[in-house]
Amino acid sequence: MSRRLATLAGALLLALGTTASAQELLIRNATVHTATARGTLQGADILVRGGRVAAVGTGLAAPAGVPTVDANGAPVTPALFGGLTHLGIEEVSGEESTDDAALGLGRKTREMVVRPEFDVTLAFNPDATAVPVTRIEGVGTTMLLPGLAEGGSIILGQGGVVRMDGSPDPVGPRVLFVALGSEGAGQTGQSRAAQWMLLEQWLDEARGRIPPTSNVASLTPAGRAVLAKFARGDGLVMFEVDRAADIRQLLKFAQRQHLRIGIVGGAEAWRLASALAAAKVPVFVDPLANLPAGFDEIGARMDNAAILRAAGVTVGIVQGGENPTHNARNTRQLAGNAVANGLPWDDGLAALTRVPAEVFGLRDSGTIAVGQRADLVLWTGDPLDVANVAKQVWFDGRAIPMRSRQTDLRDRYLTPTGPLPRAYAVPDRAR
Repeated sequence: MSRRLATLAGALLLALGTTASAQELLIRNATVHTATARGTLQGADILVRGGRVAAVGTGLAAPAGVPTVDANGAPVTPALFGGLTHLGIEEVSGEESTDDAALGLGRKTREMVVRPEFDVTLAFNPDATAVPVTRIEGVGTTMLLPGLAEGGSIILGQGGVVRMDGSPDPVGPRVLFVALGSEGAGQTGQSRAAQWMLLEQWLDEARGRIPPTSNVASLTPAGRAVLAKFARGDGLVMFEVDRAADIRQLLKFAQRQHLRIGIVGGAEAWRLASALAAAKVPVFVDPLANLPAGFDEIGARMDNAAILRAAGVTVGIVQGGENPTHNARNTRQLAGNAVANGLPWDDGLAALTRVPAEVFGLRDSGTIAVGQRADLVLWTGDPLDVANVAKQVWFDGRAIPMRSRQTDLRDRYLTPTGPLPRAYAVPDRAR
């Protein structure tokens, strides 16, 4: 370990030893990436009082007894957004009994059941083993994403942002999710055109144009109330969609229906960058989607995020593929790939901090500014470079233990061989 890192580790251990429940903190001499218009501040200090950022500047003083950490010039960022995941609602992806993400009430009858009132956050378990694994990597929040299941519908249900600090309840408003294109075609008779037809019908029903007693009515009273709220523009509707033709139809549909929308995926969104910017539609992309995983992504390219941002689109970062839940900590690598393909570095960081906070309605998170929650991460180096790691994470100014099931297993099996095999060594729980 270098002298610099050893000094930093010693300061952190001292702070941890005296502030297990503290909300007061002074971080000195850091490279502070504020994710605001102030940009990056060199050799700056962050003062935390009552769990909130009280000041950001140089030469700050703290009252007696407030713990101080000397960053020695290392980067400090807001805690990162882990993307759209099933963290806390899916324990083992291969074990159905531990997966609460999707609603499939019509599975046995092979019917489509439309339940926009389905709120996946009610199944969130803050004690899931993947939560500490993720948070010690600098991830502070994630959006719980309802899944697509046989016997459900293209309206997947509602999700919400949860914090990785062990809090049981989501923060911010609920978001409604809809799956379009080939992903949702199995729920609509294998027809994309049917998706628009059904969405029009359900919105008409929510607005009272189709009475609940009609033989074509599909929604429960609770479902009508929830969908009516989003139809009024009182909530954000996120559409999972990739193909440019489908995105073009979505823009027309949203304008006609007066919906407030965002896009998840958007592999071909770069083709409509100007239109998306004009409509002020945020797009959360996977920067590694550069090969056609299906016919909706033939135009996928690795500079998607850069092209969108250059056109003025608000860009966030999410992870596609089969297992974003257990790889949520890799979102910073994805942002790094976007930067390597033309996205400005500050926009790469914003895509994991300020942008998701603003898009999903978290007004007191996502930046390092006075009054914001002190959800902070101290890094060994550039956080968008996977060669670096989180040295310490704070939630509301409280330093969390930098341990998880994975670190416990590492420490157990790396124990030097003694009178018993390594598998029998008991880790020191007092650390």
